[in-house]
Amino acid sequence: MRRELHAEWTKLRTVGSTAWLLAATSALTVLVGVLVMAGVHGSDGPQDLPKLALGGVQYGQVTMVVLACLAVGAEYGTGTIGPTLVAMPNRFRVFAAKTLVVAAAAAAVGALGTAASLVIGRLVMSSDGLPPLPLSDGPTLRAALGTVLYLALVALLSLGLATALRDSGVAVITVLSILYAMPIATRLVSSEHWKRRLEKYAPMKAGLSIQSTKNLAALPLSPWHGLGILALYATACLALGFALFRLRDA
Repeated sequence: MRRELHAEWTKLRTVGSTAWLLAATSALTVLVGVLVMAGVHGSDGPQDLPKLALGGVQYGQVTMVVLACLAVGAEYGTGTIGPTLVAMPNRFRVFAAKTLVVAAAAAAVGALGTAASLVIGRLVMSSDGLPPLPLSDGPTLRAALGTVLYLALVALLSLGLATALRDSGVAVITVLSILYAMPIATRLVSSEHWKRRLEKYAPMKAGLSIQSTKNLAALPLSPWHGLGILALYATACLALGFALFRLRDA
């Protein structure tokens, strides 16, 4: 497995776009969060400050989706998947190594963006004379850890679908549609009963519930249950991707 991990990490880090996409993921996460925190005023009433500070991940995830789809789709696009499987014929190990490398990259950049968002958000609020954003209490730490896991799960969902579709562009469009179209469709539903049901199972909406630290009883799902729904989506996409990766010719 060490050989496969080294090969997949080498392929990922030597792609010219990887560094830019990782930097963009972190930068967008931090920038949007800071802009949101800068717009908070004391007259706005009680706010879920950790959730606001970490909200930039909704935009940072776009570049992570692109990175995860390119991690496998680029090999099919250039035809290098053939030499990869000749050198490493065990497809399970190849797929597992690619999964671990992409998940680790997403978690690392997610941790950086999350930490920076919280620290800078606290500084912004302090400079405006507002109560400081808590950094070490339980709900904030859970929101921070959950945000890192959320980004990693989105990357794995993207990787699984890209493996199944074998096309980076189609995979990116499909994943972004799943993430962003379902919440939009939910708003068009007039029935509150069905709207609440759909919110439970929309992957982005469910997954981001992990960021909530206030009014948890009003959420369609508890924070960890919501993240669990996203984990099920990611697992299903990885299972589909691996099944097709194993059954089809390179």
